[in-house]
Amino acid sequence: MKYPNEWTQKEFLLNKKKLAKEGVDVVLVDTILSPIEKAETITYNPYELKQYKKGSVFVFYCDTGKASLNRLKEYKEKFPDYVCISLKGGRGYWRTNMMVLDDEA
Repeated sequence: MKYPNEWTQKEFLLNKKKLAKEGVDVVLVDTILSPIEKAETITYNPYELKQYKKGSVFVFYCDTGKASLNRLKEYKEKFPDYVCISLKGGRGYWRTNMMVLDDEA
């Protein structure tokens, strides 16, 4: 799979389901110490992130998506064995009740 620099929330949810079937972890990473309601997130911690299997996908988010996109190069350098993506629109565009159906993934 070719990975872009950004995923929307819908792309994140679809790809998380799809990649889980392939045994790939997709992790939503909180870079602002503000978890997203009703979403499974982990706080940015390089040591903890490196405990995931190589090839895992880290989706970084901030409030608007701008800072995480600007820092994406830094994340890719820090985690060369992982896929790093920014969440488009960040926490501000996250729709708490959005979900994808099994037939979409």
